[in-house]
Amino acid sequence: MFKKNIKIPIEVSARHCHLSQDILEKLFGKVYKLKELKQLSQPSDFACQETVDIKFGSREIKNIRVVGPIREKTQIEISLSDVASSGIMPPIKLSGDLSGSAGAILKGPAGQIEITEGLIIAQRHLHCGTDEAQKYKLKNGEIISVRVAGSRPVVFEEIVVRVKDNYKLCMHIDTDEGNAAGINKKGEGALYLLS
Repeated sequence: MFKKNIKIPIEVSARHCHLSQDILEKLFGKVYKLKELKQLSQPSDFACQETVDIKFGSREIKNIRVVGPIREKTQIEISLSDVASSGIMPPIKLSGDLSGSAGAILKGPAGQIEITEGLIIAQRHLHCGTDEAQKYKLKNGEIISVRVAGSRPVVFEEIVVRVKDNYKLCMHIDTDEGNAAGINKKGEGALYLLS
């Protein structure tokens, strides 16, 4: 029997990209530094003033927000709707897992570059701090489900738990998933644990 009902904050993560330093400099110029626009819910992440245009298959999307800080590898996160009729299908992957991902052309004010991998559809996941993971008995890499109530109730399955000391409890879904659940930017779900 389910005995615990844990409220999970949910955020819709719109299309965005993370840049490596070398790609940043090719797009914006030598020794360029990202300019913070606003802090995001995860303490390590911030939205940047910078945007880039991307082209993949037959589709081009302009003004995709860059999210900092700088990463080791460039990564672009889009939704299934973004790739409709583009002629390519990027894999659904966890952030950071770029093996077998799709390529794209990135354009910035100082130039453009083609990358051979880095374009993904982000897999839904739950950020969880170490203390929160202990409290709720969650493990890194564990697969969970979260139910969203409301006028369009839905159960999201195959959510990967990601545990780090500096994470803050929050589930991330993309815009397609948010629309399916009637969530505009922020919402709440329920995680049920056996105890």
